[in-house]
Amino acid sequence: MTALSGSFIVTIIGIVVAFLALVILFTFVPVALWISALAAGVKISIFTLIGMRLRRVIPSRIVNPLIKAHKAGLPVTINQLESHYLAGGNVDRVVNALIAAHRANISLTFERCAAIDLAGRDVLEAVQMSVNPKVIETPFIAGVAMNGIEVKAKARITVRANIDRLVGGAGEETIVARVGEGIVSTIGSSQSHTDVLENPDSISQTVLSKGLDSGTAFEILSIDIADVDIGKNIGAELQIEQSQADKNIAQAKAEERRAMAVASEQEMIAKVQEMKAKVVEAEAEVPMAMAEALRTGNIGIMDYMNYKNIQADTGMRDSIGKMNQNGHDANNTKEQ
Repeated sequence: MTALSGSFIVTIIGIVVAFLALVILFTFVPVALWISALAAGVKISIFTLIGMRLRRVIPSRIVNPLIKAHKAGLPVTINQLESHYLAGGNVDRVVNALIAAHRANISLTFERCAAIDLAGRDVLEAVQMSVNPKVIETPFIAGVAMNGIEVKAKARITVRANIDRLVGGAGEETIVARVGEGIVSTIGSSQSHTDVLENPDSISQTVLSKGLDSGTAFEILSIDIADVDIGKNIGAELQIEQSQADKNIAQAKAEERRAMAVASEQEMIAKVQEMKAKVVEAEAEVPMAMAEALRTGNIGIMDYMNYKNIQADTGMRDSIGKMNQNGHDANNTKEQ
């Protein structure tokens, strides 16, 4: 009984150990993925999958895209996919882009596709855009014709991705900016806004002929003017602002001249007052001079009396003259 019990325990332990070994094996070694690859006709070694685990590569991220590429007939190796994965690329998106390019007869190698993906571009979207061009709609772009009328135009740009220039090529913002610049330039060179309204195709033809897609990741297929509107009369507004500015300048100069005239008048008044002050000062010195002359004997009392008589006579004459002048003014007022 003891021997039977010991052999039973050993058997149980063996079964547990074998089960744990199988669990560890199927956990660490992707046997199911290996079987799926063999069933799809992709020859891959189980040790290669174990090596991916050791290199911290998720085997399903490599094997599943490899199966898709094999089914699509693409000559892609597992080393290429794994190196792109280790470089931080999106392996599944690259394989999908290669399949789409292969179906559309677009020449695209794995190396270029991987380079586009590592550059941050959506390579699958680029391939789809090469097959199905994209329409970019610009906002209203305003330009001013030579007659001063503002014209607003909205354009639709049909572009196709240029696979060869995806790495290092400018994006959609550059295309929109260049087209906007061309629209403004074309409107500005028009003699009148009516020329633009009568023939809006002249804008698209002029802009399209400038080769605006050079250095970009796109190829411009067409530029169509979707809408044209009339804006403000910029020329008239500028003339009004210029007239207002001229008016302000003239008013400033007139105010300057008035200030100068007032200053000159005040200066003249100050001079007159100064002269009057000097006269008053001189008149104040006359009595003192007369007194000094009397003391020294330069003049006598009769001379002084004659001087006073002359002053009185002069005052009387001034009074009579003022009365005659007032009476003459009064008569003129009555006659009027």
